[in-house]
Amino acid sequence: MEDSNLLKIESLFNEFKYYLADPMERKGLVLVNLGSPDSYEVKDVRTYLRQFLMDERVIDAPYLIRKMIVEGFVLPFRPKKSAHAYQSVWMKEGAPLKVLTEQFKQALKPLVNMPMSVAMRYANPTPEAALRELEKIDPKLEEIIIAPLYPHYAMSSYESAYLYVLEKMKALRPDLKYKILQPFYNEGKYIQALKESIAPYLEKPYDHILFSYHGLPVRHLKKSDPNKNHCYLAGDCCNTKSPSWDFCYKHQVIQTTNLVAGALNIPKEKFSCSFQSRLGSDEWMKPFTVEQLKSFPSQRIKKLVMVCPAFVSDCLETLEEIGIQGKEIFLNAGGESYTLVPCLNSHPAWVNAFASYCLDADGGYSYLWKEG
Repeated sequence: MEDSNLLKIESLFNEFKYYLADPMERKGLVLVNLGSPDSYEVKDVRTYLRQFLMDERVIDAPYLIRKMIVEGFVLPFRPKKSAHAYQSVWMKEGAPLKVLTEQFKQALKPLVNMPMSVAMRYANPTPEAALRELEKIDPKLEEIIIAPLYPHYAMSSYESAYLYVLEKMKALRPDLKYKILQPFYNEGKYIQALKESIAPYLEKPYDHILFSYHGLPVRHLKKSDPNKNHCYLAGDCCNTKSPSWDFCYKHQVIQTTNLVAGALNIPKEKFSCSFQSRLGSDEWMKPFTVEQLKSFPSQRIKKLVMVCPAFVSDCLETLEEIGIQGKEIFLNAGGESYTLVPCLNSHPAWVNAFASYCLDADGGYSYLWKEG
């Protein structure tokens, strides 16, 4: 039998098995990621950037001011530059983030017995399209579990994504139950998956490993603090226990860094974390990745390993900003070797970990989920 026929039979079986499921277990899974332009053409990049930057949780200014910034200062110039960056990492199947998220979904299928779809916060596929895909597979859905693929809490990523997807789906299907995956920055299997994905890249001699996270304006951290009296206000706030930690991006990325470094037995002097992708002139989290890359060679750090744990799928920020620009900056400053560890993508340890979160959402991993 030809491979194409086998694939059709497998597809039909995968759809049919949901009709045999226990009516009490009629769930669908939506994997949520940031999004990418439909192509690297300037017009598509401009459309994407407009939707992204007009998000009130990204540029958190009043609408008219946000509109003036985006339309007057960003969109006349940024799309051409970003289009070139996207083109440099574009895959034959499309934008890396979309391709790798879809591959992750396919890797999950043999392990997670529920219909799945992908929704992006910006551009395509939309939450509405993701819902229609689930309904096509199982018209009798009773619950949707929404999984933002963000390990850490930030108002401009995790919060924006899950609220947007939830709003759009509830507008179409208010009768369904919804559950939302919580940030998993310190969850054991996630840390183990990072350890296993990084370890092979540390077998050769290296001077330092830099954990580079997407940066945020400091005002975002303060605004996300539910108590309004801890983040950047309490002394050593990231190490002073507080309920604010549940919403503090900086605390969470520091925890991820320390847990992974501990699991890999990396000495304290051989690892650090920094923050990339700064936009605008406001105060942002420090240290900046670009400044670290410039200064490391003068500190006798010549062999550098880079990791980007804020992203579970490789994207423009990892492949181009860190993989291309970062490497050029470091080598031009006197560095000798520069190794970028791929994101988790479809690493088996990560696929198995995530499958466990979904399959046991009502049991052992119920603490990772909340009602939507």
